[in-house]
Amino acid sequence: MPSASANSSAIPAASENDAMRAFKLLGGDRIMKRSVCTALDAHDLIVEGIPSKSLLHLVEGVRFLSAGDALNKAIGISIRTLQRRKSDAPDKALSTEQSSRAWRFAEIIAQATDIMGTQEAAESWILAPAIGLDNRRPIDLLASSAGAEAVEDYLTRLEYGVYT
Repeated sequence: MPSASANSSAIPAASENDAMRAFKLLGGDRIMKRSVCTALDAHDLIVEGIPSKSLLHLVEGVRFLSAGDALNKAIGISIRTLQRRKSDAPDKALSTEQSSRAWRFAEIIAQATDIMGTQEAAESWILAPAIGLDNRRPIDLLASSAGAEAVEDYLTRLEYGVYT
């Protein structure tokens, strides 16, 4: 893979795996209209709108999203709205905001999975209060970009052994 200086749109090596895992969590090539190899590819996909089928695939793959208000906290869409889309408009694209939040959530789950070792551990982690997040649950912080960034920063600190 070319270095970031050789190709400014390339995903940095450290996040490439997370980006590809996020793409797969959202259904990958089976569901998406295009492949995602760079951050700009992801941007274009998000602006076009990720297919509703991708969100359905994500909910099937991340078990806790179908319970309570977790989906609303993570993506900004209720489980009831998702069920209506499944029956009425499964091919309709999500809004840019919902697409962006779905992509970011998938990236966070992918990063947490890498750090925690399993997706099950990552799912447990995102639902539990975290000392480094002032005892807030990571899922509760995903409603804003600032909160999601705090979660991503905390995951990076965990990766390097800085727990508080």
